[in-house]
Amino acid sequence: FAPLEGWRHVAVRERRTAVDYAHILRDLADTHFQEAERIVLVQDNLNTHRPASLYEAFDPAEARRIAERFEWHYTPKHGSWLNIAECELSTLARQCLDRRIPDRGKLEEQTRAWEIPRNQGGTAVKWRFSTEDARMKLAHLYPQIS
Repeated sequence: FAPLEGWRHVAVRERRTAVDYAHILRDLADTHFQEAERIVLVQDNLNTHRPASLYEAFDPAEARRIAERFEWHYTPKHGSWLNIAECELSTLARQCLDRRIPDRGKLEEQTRAWEIPRNQGGTAVKWRFSTEDARMKLAHLYPQIS
């Protein structure tokens, strides 16, 4: 999910392995964002979400090439970027996955049918939590200067 661009892509896989994750990253780098000089990747701390996953899937030169395309950022457990991704997943669940889907082919068809109009509509996230908001809300975390 690229929240500021209003773009998302759902990849249906049999499992969630490190190798599956590596193939998703290669797809992002070489297909969806091939023109980007650097891709900012904000993600959770799942054990497969590491550059090392690329080395499990590809030869070292290919893994390094892909890894260098990304700027890696890991969110804290309650990070607001992670909340944005979870909101998008919740929307997917409510609008697309709220029923029994009999097989993988049908699941791919349904997620594509959900994804395309959302991308065409450019459904983006409006970031509302500014630095000033953070300073007010999280004032107890800032040191008091006398």
